[in-house]
Amino acid sequence: MKSPLRILVVISNLGFGGAERQVIELAKHIDKKRCELHICSLSDHIPIAESWVDREQRLHVIKKNAKFDFSVVFKLAKLMQTLEIQVVHGFLFDAEISSRLAGKLANIPVIIGSERNSNHHYRFIHRFAYKLTRSLITRCIANSSAGAKFNRETFHLPEAAYSVVHNGVDTERFKPRDVNSLRQQLGILEGEQIIGMFGSFKRQKNHPLLFTAAAKLKSQRENFRILIVGATIQEGAEPTDEYHAMVLQQVKELQLKDKCIFLGARSDVELVYNLCDITVLPSLFEGTPNVALESMASGIPVIATDVADNKQVIPDTKVGFIVTLGDSDILAERIATLLDDHDRRQAFGTNARHWVEQHYSLTRMADKMASIYESEYALQKK
Repeated sequence: MKSPLRILVVISNLGFGGAERQVIELAKHIDKKRCELHICSLSDHIPIAESWVDREQRLHVIKKNAKFDFSVVFKLAKLMQTLEIQVVHGFLFDAEISSRLAGKLANIPVIIGSERNSNHHYRFIHRFAYKLTRSLITRCIANSSAGAKFNRETFHLPEAAYSVVHNGVDTERFKPRDVNSLRQQLGILEGEQIIGMFGSFKRQKNHPLLFTAAAKLKSQRENFRILIVGATIQEGAEPTDEYHAMVLQQVKELQLKDKCIFLGARSDVELVYNLCDITVLPSLFEGTPNVALESMASGIPVIATDVADNKQVIPDTKVGFIVTLGDSDILAERIATLLDDHDRRQAFGTNARHWVEQHYSLTRMADKMASIYESEYALQKK
């Protein structure tokens, strides 16, 4: 019987971000007969790992002591050798660069990079580091076709070096639920309609577009609230306190404070989706948006901007709406359309649940990833 392939996924931290969640779900759902998957976090900030039953044996922490701590590379290479790793896969900037260098040092046959977004701005030091180490990776796995295209155009790797694996969603955790008690707990009144926005406070998520649209809605109707779920980011390359303060100032200037419920990060987010009548994803850029998949799995329609693969992930007029990036008028109009049409909203929600069950299950995502690991290892060992 063939032994499982030994995989090490390296990531900056295991906080409540989208990439972090996908890494944990990959570890939980990958076929253990095919892959023995370990995770190494470069931070001891690992709250999302609590749900992983194998964390005692398979989770490793190599904590960075400074922003540019080169000793991490040597520690990571030693871990790879100790675990007899055959494939290393890096997620997010510092983890990806460290895993490329450590993988080379440890003579790992397969070193895989990632692309989790599209059309975003790379800092000079990031772009330089990625270009300097691009020859070390054997493959780049993007979570969107748009992300693969963007990475290819930026770093000029051959097209054959890219694979696309869209994110998956836990349809058992995220599903329609009765949340009347939570609604009362949060002071949401009977008949109040809820517009949800889920995402960390970072510029990419583009909260201002939603609030600009909400100000237009407020001039036409009163019976709605905006539920904002997400926190500022303290770990990683770009803390977001300044952006958070800017968003709060906009809310104040638009006189929307009484319309907003800021919940911060929630461990019971699967319940919170079900408080919403619709969710909005006004992002400047995306990969595969986890929050859209989670909302749809919960039976809640999504309105999202036309970026990356959103049109593919969120079929327009079937499970929600796709709107032009930057157009607050059309966003306000689409929100009003769904809030006013109960039957259409219900139909969209039912379609959304069915859509993700068919196309975006975690098992499907994990199987695709395992197949890439196996085929890439076989190719490199020839």
